[in-house]
Amino acid sequence: MRILLLGYGKMGKTIEQIALDRGHSIVGKIDIQNRADMDKLKSTDVDVAIEFSSPEAAYDNITYCLKKGWPVVSGTTGWLEHRTEIENLCKEQSGAFFYASNYSIGVNLFFRLSRQLARLMNGQEYQASMTEIHHIHKLDAPSGTAITLAEGMIAEQEGLTGWKLAPDDEEGFVQILAKREGEVPGTHVVRYESEVDTIEISHTAHSRKGFALGAVVSAEWLPGRYGVFGMNDLLKNLD
Repeated sequence: MRILLLGYGKMGKTIEQIALDRGHSIVGKIDIQNRADMDKLKSTDVDVAIEFSSPEAAYDNITYCLKKGWPVVSGTTGWLEHRTEIENLCKEQSGAFFYASNYSIGVNLFFRLSRQLARLMNGQEYQASMTEIHHIHKLDAPSGTAITLAEGMIAEQEGLTGWKLAPDDEEGFVQILAKREGEVPGTHVVRYESEVDTIEISHTAHSRKGFALGAVVSAEWLPGRYGVFGMNDLLKNLD
């Protein structure tokens, strides 16, 4: 499979190595310095694009690929105010777009566990909150993974109406404390506190390889499909 990489930072380099190890070829490595090189690629040169760039570049990158007829797997966060536009463009172009805030299989199992815990907390006297820790190079806060976790908690638990960045003591909101430390790949802790005890579940990534492998597996799965997809679609088909 011929893969175009959009974003060639640490994540892009990890994706490249895993893709090569799985027998794929990299037809382009596009970053802010060489974005014009995309114009040199023909529609038939690329089987799928994997987009892990920056919040500022993601919308234009995804739009370009969909108009070119290239399926796109994106993991960039911080641009989702434009998500509806991208999904509409995907449908107009009869294209394929796959988005996840986190491609780790373990994290996606953690999403499910967190939703189940949120259901159990209905009617209980606990305050929901979350801490997320990432490396100092991460540009957005809270992380896309934290937002996905919060959205799942809000959907399952009565009395939760949204999320806010901590510190904020408004009731009815999941308080998210975002920390940026060293080279931490990603840690997320979901917490429920009461006067008598605290319940926590957490996921800690040890490297970027789990995220990168999930992105490459998603890219292998996407070509030949049409529409908007996410990790639930992938996991359902892998079951």
